[in-house]
Amino acid sequence: MLTPSEQARYQKHLNLPEWGTEGQLLVKQARVLVVGAGGLGCPVLQYLTAAGVGRIGVVDPDVVDLSNLQRQVLYTTGDVGQPKAKVAVARLQRLNPELRLDAHVQALDLNNARALIDAYDIVVDCTDNFSVRYLVNDVCVTLGKPFVYGAIHRFEGQVAIFNALLPDGQRGPTYRCVFPESPSQMEIPNCAETGVLGVLPGVIGTYQASEVLKLLTGIGEPLTDRLLMTDLLTYTTRTVRIRRRADADEQARQALAARLQSTKPTTGKPQKLAPRELADRLASGENIFLLDVREREEYDFCHLDGAVLIPVSLIPTEAGKGHSRIPTDRPVVVYCHHGIRSANVANYLYAQAGYNNLYNLEGGIHAWAQQVEPDMVTY
Repeated sequence: MLTPSEQARYQKHLNLPEWGTEGQLLVKQARVLVVGAGGLGCPVLQYLTAAGVGRIGVVDPDVVDLSNLQRQVLYTTGDVGQPKAKVAVARLQRLNPELRLDAHVQALDLNNARALIDAYDIVVDCTDNFSVRYLVNDVCVTLGKPFVYGAIHRFEGQVAIFNALLPDGQRGPTYRCVFPESPSQMEIPNCAETGVLGVLPGVIGTYQASEVLKLLTGIGEPLTDRLLMTDLLTYTTRTVRIRRRADADEQARQALAARLQSTKPTTGKPQKLAPRELADRLASGENIFLLDVREREEYDFCHLDGAVLIPVSLIPTEAGKGHSRIPTDRPVVVYCHHGIRSANVANYLYAQAGYNNLYNLEGGIHAWAQQVEPDMVTY
């Protein structure tokens, strides 16, 4: 039953013959988990909240950064430094106080993914992290949950619904049916060189929200067996038909098993190092090698004292040398702007060159400037 205030709020939906009261009740009873409250997550969350989805969960471990505001329109300048999930929920609650909104200020990982996803009917993938995206896929497949996928790159975006129940009672294709393996660490676009048109996540996120509502109400033709691709520079949009692999369920199970195995302690695997901890270890006189993997212009702008510059593009060549400048007999702390490129490099050096003395500086030099050296020039 819709309350009088709900009837007034959703009147334009109720006027749609395809939707009506029955459709609005289905939306009211739904539970949707949005993984990522960034560029894609902002429009998804705003439109699902406005549409009246009864319970919405927001999963995001990050805080609002000034550089987010070019595209993450749910936040304001005054929110910088605040947890995205909490800010988003507070703002969305003001938009529609009749809903239940859950803030999960944490990263989705192997320890919590199953419990979080199991509590909702549909998952919306709004991440920019390949590892999390594959985890969402594998857990959704094992639990029999659909998830709405969205991805953006520069001026282009993609949308699809994976693992959805089809009219014939079978499950549709999964993310691994289209992209069987995650790209290698060195193939993932680096965080400094790849930009994105600010309005692009608004377009793709709105598509995602639309697909969620179509799934919930059963109207239209959702993208359950098609991948939609669009380019805002040319306004070209096309869809590609996709099919489920016969071994899709086994793929997901094996991937989760492999992920579980990889989380077991392994001597020598790259570790994370917080800026303050690095500062303390350097202050104590520990002989640490600082490896800066940014580009020359970034290094010239700001860098840690004594750091050696080897840009990401030169790492494979450097790692293959018999007399590499990267030592093996003392701790090596790898850093970049925000910690993404450096994590990829550390994992690459560990897997391909056998380094077992690696640390990744969490948050990169940007976090160092915020937490340790506030007078450092940032960009």
